[in-house]
Amino acid sequence: MLQAVINAWRIPDLRRKILFTLGILIIFRALSQITLPGINLERLRALFADPQNSVLNLLNVFSGGTLSTFSIVALGVYPYITASIIMQLLVPIVPRLMEMSREGGEAGRKRINQYTHYLTIPLAALQGYGQAVLLNSQSPPVLENFGLFGPNWLTSLSLVFTMTAGTMLLVWMGELITEQGIGNGISIIIFGGIVAQLPSIARQVLGGGNATASFFQILFIVAITLATIVGIVLITLGERRIPVQYARRVRGNRVVRGGGSTHIPLKVNYSGMIPLIFAISIMVFPATLAGFFVNARTPFVRDIAAGVQRFFGPQAGLYQILYFLMVVLFTYFYTLVIFQQQQIPENLQRQGGFIQGIRPGRPTAAYLQRVLNRITLIGALFLGVIAVLPYLVQLVTNLPNVFISSTALLIVVGVAIDTMRQLEAQLLMRHYEGFIK
Repeated sequence: MLQAVINAWRIPDLRRKILFTLGILIIFRALSQITLPGINLERLRALFADPQNSVLNLLNVFSGGTLSTFSIVALGVYPYITASIIMQLLVPIVPRLMEMSREGGEAGRKRINQYTHYLTIPLAALQGYGQAVLLNSQSPPVLENFGLFGPNWLTSLSLVFTMTAGTMLLVWMGELITEQGIGNGISIIIFGGIVAQLPSIARQVLGGGNATASFFQILFIVAITLATIVGIVLITLGERRIPVQYARRVRGNRVVRGGGSTHIPLKVNYSGMIPLIFAISIMVFPATLAGFFVNARTPFVRDIAAGVQRFFGPQAGLYQILYFLMVVLFTYFYTLVIFQQQQIPENLQRQGGFIQGIRPGRPTAAYLQRVLNRITLIGALFLGVIAVLPYLVQLVTNLPNVFISSTALLIVVGVAIDTMRQLEAQLLMRHYEGFIK
């Protein structure tokens, strides 16, 4: 492992890519410390120190820790991720997008990516406005004198524009990492933000709040964390390999394509962390909406808002059960969408490939779907356990500060594995021994 790192550093091209990626991350962390005007920092820190604010803490994770400082890049790249998910779901539904994806080639993919950028702008503006209103609705308000329909509308509008521009700046920086650095740039941005938060998360979990963790509680949390990391690695790398044979094609007296064999790698977890994002977005929406009315003047409205927040609060057992079920369902749904977009049975038939004992065409598609459904069950249940793991750890340790660390671990480990694979490929191309033995 150490020798592989030394080999990567000795190669000028790889060294430049690594330094470029680190440089972008340093710029990102510097931008995350520039707080927007009109923010009461003391109230903001107190708000995020409260473990009951699961909605804000979740958004803070996906923003890379920038929301806790409400910086000019407070939204992170989350609006772009949302836009990407929406476009992926629209491709099989909209015929024009489907045609562009199938027959457009590289130009079609660039056009879809361009549409994703266009969609990111209004999503970022809406999310920025919603988060500003949410902070302004706190008691006491964190963001003072905010409102697009009041006397301070120009200042408020500039605030929303700045947050939207910050998101697009991060998207551009992430694409620079993808093109000239190492790894997927958008994932690296989120990765850098989460890693920068690890010391504060550890302090919050182990010693913050009203309860201080004992030695056995710390030992239990460390053991659960290590087991979770091992499980994430196994599930992320796990796959079912379906053997494929290719027929020999002869044109006249000449063999155009020789017969051979390969395999189709069906992943245990096709969907990554997307089901968690889907599920938590739906689960926190009622509580977020109710948060706007907890300080209403009408007692009846206040009572309803308080009841909704209790029912959809992360401490409720029913909330965790619904969360688990939604993660499992969204895992199957998103896996089906991604698998259909890959068009594996059609490509096999077009190239003369077949699975031994299975007829090409629809029988092959049905067979692959059955196999995928079985192995996806393992990935879906694992993601469901990852989703509710903080709640289960809270029940065992009785610590109120165990927060969304399992989702953060899923992101960090997944990005680390993807980046290591890219470095591995770069080293093997240059005839060096890689990281993975």
